[in-house]
Amino acid sequence: MTVSIRAAASPGEVRVAAVGDNRLIDYILWRPGAPDGVGDIHQGRITAQVPGMAGAFVAIAGAEGFLPDSEGAKGLTVGTLLTVRVTRSAQGNKGPRLSARNETLAGGGSVALLRRGPDPIARLAARFPGAPIIVDDASLAASLRSATARVSVESNVFDDDVAEAIDALSSPHVDLAGGASLSVWPTPALVAIDVDAGGSVAGPAAAKVRHQAINREVVPVLAEQIRLRNLSGAIVVDLAGLAARKRAALGPDFSAALAGDPLHPRFLGFTALGLAEIVRPRIHPPLHEVLAGPLAAGLSALRAAMAAFHQDPRGLPAIRANPVVISTLQADPVALPDLVRRTGRPITLRSDPSLPAMAWMLEKDNG
Repeated sequence: MTVSIRAAASPGEVRVAAVGDNRLIDYILWRPGAPDGVGDIHQGRITAQVPGMAGAFVAIAGAEGFLPDSEGAKGLTVGTLLTVRVTRSAQGNKGPRLSARNETLAGGGSVALLRRGPDPIARLAARFPGAPIIVDDASLAASLRSATARVSVESNVFDDDVAEAIDALSSPHVDLAGGASLSVWPTPALVAIDVDAGGSVAGPAAAKVRHQAINREVVPVLAEQIRLRNLSGAIVVDLAGLAARKRAALGPDFSAALAGDPLHPRFLGFTALGLAEIVRPRIHPPLHEVLAGPLAAGLSALRAAMAAFHQDPRGLPAIRANPVVISTLQADPVALPDLVRRTGRPITLRSDPSLPAMAWMLEKDNG
């Protein structure tokens, strides 16, 4: 299979994909102005030892992370300065997970970010050595060429099939060939995935045979969606139409389908209710978290403004949005300057508290 790494940039955001034989293999939505921090190297300070949690809290630039005893906290005292690496992004109200393995105690100074971790393009480039990197923005290409020579620029990096597959990742529903479908429902505790056979059970074969075949066909697609959406933590799957005792036969199918995932998820078996249990490490935020919140809304508004500008370059529309969307956009150090670079003019932002929390609209800029 021939793999290429492709990146489509818009103000403040880059859609990064690994594509093989015109099929989406990996997908990452990169926000350069709001990186998730994984791989960053910090000089941090121990702020509290927590024996009950077998670790310590560490102040780092802009956050407080947790350093387990097994990753270097054991024996250190409050106030100790040390070098740490972020190994897992912040999650909910929990700060990032840290490691001090292979790092050194600091002799002095203060809490500071020392070095950023690899960006998503660099991560995929390491995962697929030798794969060409194709981007649609010359400025992005120039920044990448200092690290690798395999970068080229094309105006359209995603063909229709790949673009459609990327767009589909924003929906909780996945329609499958033959009429079956998946529904993906993240909760604070776990991710629930429901398989619906739909019209795919029609036919002359016995119902239990059809359901067995349908579920066997669905499992590889399900594993693919887990990887593309970067679903993590506890994942439970309700298969279609099979009695709980019949589902155990599909265990090898789950293990085989998950085997190629670089995060090495584990199939744990079936519950008494017949739900398949999967656990997948959380390192970077899942896609549904990246697609939620005020920054996602603001960057969506910038994309729409850019599209309007391309249709009529005589003017750039203003954005009216809820104050939290406006303030989040203004706090992003990359998005608005990126729009200016692309259009040659700043955009007017209008804060409107009467709009719903994530709402925005484009309107004529009379200024």
